[in-house]
Amino acid sequence: MNKRTTLRLLAATLLAGLGTVQAQPAAYPRQPLKWVVPYAPGGTTDVIARQLAMRMGQTMGQPVIADNKPGAASIIGATFIARSAPDGYTVGTVDSGTLAFNPAMYASLSYNAEKDFSFIGGLGRMPLVLAVHPAFPAKNVQEFLALVRKSPGSVSSASSGPGSPLHVALELFKQQTQTDILHVAYKGSAPALQDLMANQVNSMFVDLPPSLSMIKAGKLRVLAVATPQRLAILPDVPTMAEAGVSGYEAYAWQGLVGPAGLPAPVLERLNKELVDALKHPQTRAKLEEIGIQPMPMTPPQFADFVRSEQKLWSGVIKAANIRLD
Repeated sequence: MNKRTTLRLLAATLLAGLGTVQAQPAAYPRQPLKWVVPYAPGGTTDVIARQLAMRMGQTMGQPVIADNKPGAASIIGATFIARSAPDGYTVGTVDSGTLAFNPAMYASLSYNAEKDFSFIGGLGRMPLVLAVHPAFPAKNVQEFLALVRKSPGSVSSASSGPGSPLHVALELFKQQTQTDILHVAYKGSAPALQDLMANQVNSMFVDLPPSLSMIKAGKLRVLAVATPQRLAILPDVPTMAEAGVSGYEAYAWQGLVGPAGLPAPVLERLNKELVDALKHPQTRAKLEEIGIQPMPMTPPQFADFVRSEQKLWSGVIKAANIRLD
């Protein structure tokens, strides 16, 4: 091989290597991310999203900007996420309603809960508790059930709306205890809680973030928590199992998704940043302070969790004949 041939081969090799370098994609992320929040600003979902988005933005080197798209039981926000480009720059919050309840309550949806999303990881769960007005005569769950059974349909229980986690939790309780409790639906948890504190309704399954201050102030009395173990934030309140209703558990939960087809490296990076944010001591403390239990999961774990929740709650919803068409 002569000198000229050697130089040509060397030049060709260098050009090929340069082409390979130029063909490599730029590091992710290269621009700000949008975090779709399917509810109005100021609520629990918004608080969780903004806390985590701020932390993730700091470690990813690009801002993660909350974008509220409320309405239609989270359907508007979920549809926006599902129809976004799968490039990792649009993610968003989904919850038990989005993925576990809506598919069973609507004959048709503008998104497919099983196929239209990349499951990034869990965000948090909000334990539900059975609360009554302080003047309500029942002091524990067994006394509550005795009153319900004595006058079927006369004891009322409020919820934040038809098909909401609070409503579905009530229906599960009714099915497991074989009782008849009057469901009173409100447009949101705030007016329902106001009427419960005003003794206009007798009871309510409530999630802790909006009700914790009222519970601590003595404006609501909690009969039991719907969790396997007692809550550190309410150490004196028994679990449903301790109160005589074994096997009853109910949470409102949230997770993070992107559109279907996110590249594996992007999905892995988003999950890592999310888990790190959930485990950050300051962020974790802020969430737990208002009754939110961080729920870090890998993408496969979150996908399995969603499937199990769909199976559980679809049965409850069908048995209760809850339809929102």
